[in-house]
Amino acid sequence: MTVAVLQFPGSNCEWDTVHALRDILGIPARLVWHKETQLHGFDAAILPGGFSFGDYLRCGAIARFSPILKAVVSFAKQGGCVLGICNGFQILCEAGLLPGVLIRNHCLEFRCLTQVLAVEAATVYFNPRCLGEQLRLPIAHGAGNYYIDPAGLEQLEAHHQILLRYADASGHPGLIGNPNGSVAHIAAVRNRAGNVMGMMPHPERAVEWFHPSQDGMAVLRACLGV
Repeated sequence: MTVAVLQFPGSNCEWDTVHALRDILGIPARLVWHKETQLHGFDAAILPGGFSFGDYLRCGAIARFSPILKAVVSFAKQGGCVLGICNGFQILCEAGLLPGVLIRNHCLEFRCLTQVLAVEAATVYFNPRCLGEQLRLPIAHGAGNYYIDPAGLEQLEAHHQILLRYADASGHPGLIGNPNGSVAHIAAVRNRAGNVMGMMPHPERAVEWFHPSQDGMAVLRACLGV
């Protein structure tokens, strides 16, 4: 497996992601500049966190028009594995590859903390056998408030598209553990086919012994199916 890690002007987690993949998990990974137009030779693509184009206009709204996104859309439609982390999640929503939208945190503050997450669903691209029932991953965002209308939420629930929910210290989803106001405490979702995933928490920041946890390794393995 070889993974493309997309790089936009303003990305700041691309090297963390490459390090987690290449140096920790032993998965070949290479940076792909946003002006590239194809993803030939890659088995998966990751859109990392950061502030693409300075988050001007709306988070992910400008990056959505970068040339590489046409390749990502085509790659996803052909069944390629695509993961968006934080700003990458926002870009995938703006591009229409994932349902819903990410808006400003309900507290209007940038939230940076280690968050407990309840593991909600599993697909062939999100294998729960290596995850357990809850995780601890860092979050760092000002616009991670996931919103979808009631009809859309009903569809997410019906098709098991919610992968992770924000949880309290005991691991139960609830308002106490919701750091940004996301509807239904949603922290990660997938498309209906299961091959496109987006999450606000940062698994690449939870892979070393000195990180808040090493749960990110299991999350990356689960998403990439390795």
